[in-house]
Amino acid sequence: MSKLRTISLIALAIAAIGTANADTLNMSGAAAGSSDTRPTRGMTQASVESKYGSPVAVKAPVGDPPITRWEYQDFVVFFEYDKVIHAVVKR
Repeated sequence: MSKLRTISLIALAIAAIGTANADTLNMSGAAAGSSDTRPTRGMTQASVESKYGSPVAVKAPVGDPPITRWEYQDFVVFFEYDKVIHAVVKR
């Protein structure tokens, strides 16, 4: 088979495949308002308590640097010293 014929067959096969299809993942409601439902990185313990109230439970600092965990009804906040490093929503 000639090189030109091979290239033509490959081009024809690619054309027959058609255009690429993609699915759309609808995340409506998943992240809506999430910026206000839990503390953001860098907030102090005082500002978290002022905005969200007293936690349901406070776990003692662990490690070096000390990491403290505050548990609320819907989320958990992790502090390094007195600053938020992470906040996760409970399932």
